[in-house]
Parts: sequence; C-alpha cells; structure tokens
Amino acid sequence: MDLYALAIPTYAQMLKGLSAQLTKGEAFAAEHGLSPDDLLGARLAPDMFPLSTQVRFVCTQASDLLRHLTGAESFAPADDASDFDGARAQLADAAQRIQATPPSTFDGVADKPIALTMPNGIVFDMTGAQFVRDWALPQFYFHLTTAYAILRHKGVALGKPDWVSHMFAYIRPGTFPGG
Repeated sequence: MDLYALAIPTYAQMLKGLSAQLTKGEAFAAEHGLSPDDLLGARLAPDMFPLSTQVRFVCTQASDLLRHLTGAESFAPADDASDFDGARAQLADAAQRIQATPPSTFDGVADKPIALTMPNGIVFDMTGAQFVRDWALPQFYFHLTTAYAILRHKGVALGKPDWVSHMFAYIRPGTFPGG
C-alpha cells in the first residue's frame, strides 16, 4: 500500500477545501454583521470544541501523520486563530508542510510499528498502514467534518461542492450542466 499516495494528496486537498469553506464563512459573517468569533467560537454542542480549535486539530492531525510515520518534527499550531486569516494561515502552513514531504520518506512505513499513546495512558500498537487507515484518516476527517458542520449549523451556505471541491478537476469536458 502506497501510504504517501493515499494520505498526502488527501490531506492537502482537504486542508485547502477547509480554507475555502472558512473564506465563505468569513463572507457570511461580514454580510450578516457577525464578528469572527461568532463563527470561530461556535460549537455544535456545549462539550465540543469550537470551530477555531477544530481547525487547529485538523492541522495537528496532519502533523501527527508525518510525525508517526516519518519521524518529522511536530508542527501543531497554537490555538491563536482569533480571526479567519489566522485560521487560514494555520491550514496553509499545514498544507505546505504536507506537500513538501518527499515521497521517499514514506518508504517502508506501511509495516513500521506504531505505538500510539493516548493522554490517559492507553497505548494502541499497530502498523503504519493500520495507523493511517484506522486512526489518522478517521481523526482527520472527524475534525474536518465537525468544522464543516459548525459552519453549516451557523447558516453558512455550504454544500457538497464545497466539501469535494477538488473533484472539479476530474469533470469530463462537456458533461457539466451549463458549462
């Protein structure tokens, strides 16, 4: 299994997609006279983290992927996205770091033993492939989906094209309605 080909393009395109969703959120806030914190501080439930933290966690998941598989230094951002520019800067930095990772750093990582230690002391033992499939991608998508859901919950007009905007590159010419 080529974990680089699976993970790196996926992470890069979804980080860029979330950035575009935040841009729509910022425009929505301005149009409706909301402060950035009205969206960046929004939560789906009282015990869930706000949008700004979901963005940070998305970036942290990108860092964790590289750290566990390639030994790269962690680059988790501080929780300082008090405005949309700061949140987008976190995402851009994570995307840049992910894309700058050479494919060769993933050589042999599918069978690499990974010991994933939780804050409560539980340790999960798995291979690199299991880590990507069963932990890294699900965690990444959890925080991406939560960020998207918070924006939708607050009224930002997002839809499937915003979630899979990278798919427009694959449209067969002449098949797009009206285009």
